Amino acid sequence: MKKKQTLNVVIPVYNEEKELAANARTLANFLTDKLSDFVWHITIVDNASTDHTYNIAKTLADEDTKIIALHLDQKGRGRAVKHAWKTQNTDFVAYMDVDLSTDLKHLPMLVGALTRGYDIAIGSRNARGARVYGRNSIRTITSKGYMFLIKLLFWVHFSDAQCGFKAVTRRAVDFLVPHVKDNEWFFDTEFLILAEKLGFRIYDEPVTWIDNPGSTVRVLHTARGDLEGLWRLFVTRPWEKLTYGRHFS
Repeated sequence: MKKKQTLNVVIPVYNEEKELAANARTLANFLTDKLSDFVWHITIVDNASTDHTYNIAKTLADEDTKIIALHLDQKGRGRAVKHAWKTQNTDFVAYMDVDLSTDLKHLPMLVGALTRGYDIAIGSRNARGARVYGRNSIRTITSKGYMFLIKLLFWVHFSDAQCGFKAVTRRAVDFLVPHVKDNEWFFDTEFLILAEKLGFRIYDEPVTWIDNPGSTVRVLHTARGDLEGLWRLFVTRPWEKLTYGRHFS
């Protein structure tokens, strides 16, 4: 009998006591039903929450052996994802936002792309066929403008840097993550730019996405960090100092 491949799905959280329990159980039920061909785990990474988020995560882990609860003393989505991806040694890793804004039906498509030879699979709200609901015009313009700037500066082909819905192979994680400097919201963008510049194959999955009006993302703070990150990459061009990519065996 063929050994099942392993999958770790990471949920980074900060002050998410209202949504965490129900949504983590929804994800666990989905994985049981739709990805039973994999040995899977869910890793909840608490980013220095000041509410009861981590206690809820520990309760979920006590109830279900397939759920792991971790705590970090520092905030930062990138920091949380990096930590979980590096410490959980599975064939494939993924991460998603706790609000489940992206329809879970797309997760098997992301994982399936990895089994077909892609290195990274991303949910895209900008790809043809994507459906986006509830997003105001300012956030839509900002998001599309951000992607236009990325393409203008770096000539990349992926269509959505910031959607919190991604899956990655172990070998891509092992090489790329140590070279990603950002620990906050720019982590996604930096990871994807490095990946494409180094020849890793990226699959875009058009997703159904519903805006969460209760999101804790600080838009202005995030935008500033993103612009500073883009400038840093444009000036330093770190991929030119690296030689790894699709050419490894």
